[in-house]
Amino acid sequence: MSSGKKKGLGRGLSALFGDVDTKKGDIVSKKINKISISDLSRNPYQPRQHFNENKLKELTKSIKKRGVIQPIAVRPKKSEPGKYEIIAGERRWLAAQKAGLHDIPVNILDLSDVESLEVAIVENIQRDDLNAIEEARGYRRLSEEFNYDHESISKLMSKSRSHVSNTLRLLTLPEDVICMLEEGTLTSGQARPLIGISTASSIAEEIVANNYSARKVEYLIKSKKENTAKHKYYDPNILIAQEKIEKILGLKVNVSNKKNNSGKIIIEYKDLEQFELISNLLTKS
Repeated sequence: MSSGKKKGLGRGLSALFGDVDTKKGDIVSKKINKISISDLSRNPYQPRQHFNENKLKELTKSIKKRGVIQPIAVRPKKSEPGKYEIIAGERRWLAAQKAGLHDIPVNILDLSDVESLEVAIVENIQRDDLNAIEEARGYRRLSEEFNYDHESISKLMSKSRSHVSNTLRLLTLPEDVICMLEEGTLTSGQARPLIGISTASSIAEEIVANNYSARKVEYLIKSKKENTAKHKYYDPNILIAQEKIEKILGLKVNVSNKKNNSGKIIIEYKDLEQFELISNLLTKS
């Protein structure tokens, strides 16, 4: 990640929270204006897909009584003069509409597409009520679109590297399990032990049906793995081949071989750099 990107992101966040440096080259915050709600549109880079309806109702009630106290951050839409794109504050915009307001106070910022995307992602990830999958998708975008590694993301978000890595791994779960996480029927603590488990979907349904705690889920998965290991067929030649592959790749490899000589190879990687290493080796012509 280049230092330029870090600088751009810092300026964007400062602008959002009112600490704007208007020196040449920095984001310029114009004076606060009131803009028609119909002239605003959501940020296409918004990582949040779900808003808590109860909290939205509470905010709507508050806005009906007191109005919108904190201006939302917007930027002009180049393709539509007189129209603006929301950078931060979409929930206030939605609540203002429900409250019957016709206009809303805004802080107009001069941000590039890149700065707008970075700010939208980081500002939303920092909110406590973002669900684990939305948080993971935000981290993934920072990684894929801005070349942030796990360490950079952890420093940026004031999270541990293991938290970032574990959160990202949730995206490898089956789609139905991811939906449970998004809907709140499954917690990240309950879902994390299911990563890499072929029967994750059925186990997730069992967890929800019986309201298992995260600790109970860990014990359940451990028991299932131990039972599977007891019935696994080990071929000494396969184990030797597995060790050779591990030495070549420098990564943990698990070869599961059945008596009919069918099976699978699982290569574990800790970050995107290791994933790219595997990808390059496998696609090398």
